[in-house]
Amino acid sequence: MIARVLSYPILIAVIAIAMGSGIDAMVKAIAPNAGLHHLLAWRFLFGALIALAVFRAQKRPMPSAEAIRFHTLRGVVQLGCAFTFFFALMHLPLAMATIIGFTAALMVPFVARILLGEKITFTALIATIVGFAGAALAVTGRPENGNASELWVWGVISCFLAAFLYAFGLVLLRMRATHEDATTIAMFTNVVPAVLLLPVTFGLFGTPDWSDIPWFLMFGVLGFVTWYLMTLAYARAPAQRLAPLEYTALIWSGLFGSIFFAEYPGWQTWLGAVIIIGACLIVAFEERFTTREETHMPVSDLPE
Repeated sequence: MIARVLSYPILIAVIAIAMGSGIDAMVKAIAPNAGLHHLLAWRFLFGALIALAVFRAQKRPMPSAEAIRFHTLRGVVQLGCAFTFFFALMHLPLAMATIIGFTAALMVPFVARILLGEKITFTALIATIVGFAGAALAVTGRPENGNASELWVWGVISCFLAAFLYAFGLVLLRMRATHEDATTIAMFTNVVPAVLLLPVTFGLFGTPDWSDIPWFLMFGVLGFVTWYLMTLAYARAPAQRLAPLEYTALIWSGLFGSIFFAEYPGWQTWLGAVIIIGACLIVAFEERFTTREETHMPVSDLPE
């Protein structure tokens, strides 16, 4: 049965995305009482132990000093992204945090312009402007039940910052993806934040409620499994076929938010989501259509 499921990359991707949304819901439920700093420290610690075990089991070679320096920088960015997004989850509806997170795709071309010197096309520029207009509309859709955090504005700012850091991390990953395999990248993604958060783990900022440790372990396991399933899916199907599935996270976050937190964002949030997703799809596929025009080949024939 499991082997049959693993033969369908689209199904694998959908399961992984649903798991990611489930993790977000767990963070929203547990972080306020457990302490965000404890949740992050122990989640990355358990994630690092799992990633290191897989790294050693696959007998991957030790990366060079240059690679270690590079991935240390990326690990710092990853930690900042996790902190700001988890903070946003604590103060925003799940669906709204997910929608704002989609704007990371709109930021990638501009980060790539700065770091890689890539050209920003007119289409991408217009799509980005439209997408952020949709984001501005989305954040006005406060929950209709009147439940809104006092730190709502800070949650919105934190979520946009998380989206930027995620985009920054993606471009960094693009710069190194041809030099390292996915297992090595995942190892650094977990180990660097875990090392940086060791003072928290060792209790220098208070001790966690030990009843929360099993939840932290679950975060580490589910986080690694989600990464593994997405890697497996993208290894078995073209990226252009799977990328749009990322937006199904909105369905899961809306479902989990309504069931577990009684969150019902206003119509502005959902209309903004449609605008953002449309803009993101334009940015994502615009490069491929440009390549088609230059090569006079159909998109289906372009190499991945």
